[in-house]
Amino acid sequence: MAKLDNTRITVIAKDLAYPEGPIYCSDGSILLVEIKGECLTRIRPDHAREVVAKIPGGPNGAAFGPGPQGAPQIYICNDGGFNWLPHPLPSDPPKPGYKPQLWISATQPADYTVGKLQKVDPLTGALTDLFFETAQTPCWPEPPLTPEVWEPPFLLRGPDDLVVDDEGGIWLTDFGKQRNRDKDITGVYYVSPDGSGMRQAIYPLNSPNGIALSPDGKWLYVALSYERRVLKYEVGPGGTFKPNPRTLDGSYLVTGDFVGCSVLDSMAVDSAGNLYVATMVPQGNDPEISGGITVISPGGEFEPEFIPIRMPDGESVPLPSNICFGGEDMKTAYITCGGSGYLISMPASIPGHKLNFSR
Repeated sequence: MAKLDNTRITVIAKDLAYPEGPIYCSDGSILLVEIKGECLTRIRPDHAREVVAKIPGGPNGAAFGPGPQGAPQIYICNDGGFNWLPHPLPSDPPKPGYKPQLWISATQPADYTVGKLQKVDPLTGALTDLFFETAQTPCWPEPPLTPEVWEPPFLLRGPDDLVVDDEGGIWLTDFGKQRNRDKDITGVYYVSPDGSGMRQAIYPLNSPNGIALSPDGKWLYVALSYERRVLKYEVGPGGTFKPNPRTLDGSYLVTGDFVGCSVLDSMAVDSAGNLYVATMVPQGNDPEISGGITVISPGGEFEPEFIPIRMPDGESVPLPSNICFGGEDMKTAYITCGGSGYLISMPASIPGHKLNFSR
């Protein structure tokens, strides 16, 4: 039985400016970021929307985390922005009424400065910068393969997605930035629960994107977009991990079995521990073929299951970007469809895992 029912898709919002980072709230609303729109947006159960905060650059991932006096804050991965490629490309000059069907994130923009981890007060919309660099190197591999400290400090380049553990520590991926002739090699970072410091936890990785924790918090999952693999790491204390003695990088392979030529984006976990990975352009760079969600078992109990997004009007959504669970029974999947600008929902057969600090 399919774990998501793609015959019962509901369109909640459209014309969003590259939505990502959906968060289900207890009042039934959805918070999400609009990367191209440079803002945090709330979409209410009646589908009304409001801008919670303006976030210059490129707000990408979002999650509730600890705040003062127990009031949760919204933590934001800010990738620093993109040059945006429209599809189809306009004629020269553009025809009257021209409107792209898709917006695709491309190269590093001229006004880019640095990536950041930020937080937003959901009540006031106040935006605070937290971290943009660290000198702390990962625990593995040990020196001399990595230095004792990074000198100069290692800058965040394109922070992408994040997950918060039960103590309030934050794991985040850095997807990096691409330029015309080169791209960044990046990794995974960890911010201590008291917010006093950030360390580089895993390095190097090639375009790490989605990140999640198992329901018991013992395993960290990372999706590598262009390698089409999901890795897992056994979580250690303080932003470290217990390396797999049988691999060169200390990781465990969950799977590399994805449909076609898929590109992987962000992910969520259900209450049984299964992973739901946003899966883009499954037949290569063909914008007429919709992406979907790939459901995988981290223990190999079943073969990966690709569930394509079938829009009620037949619209193509090749770039699903993220997924979260919500509803009173946690059996509704909410999916952001990045380039096409939709927020949709569909029923789930297994309840989602309720994230730490949810409200």
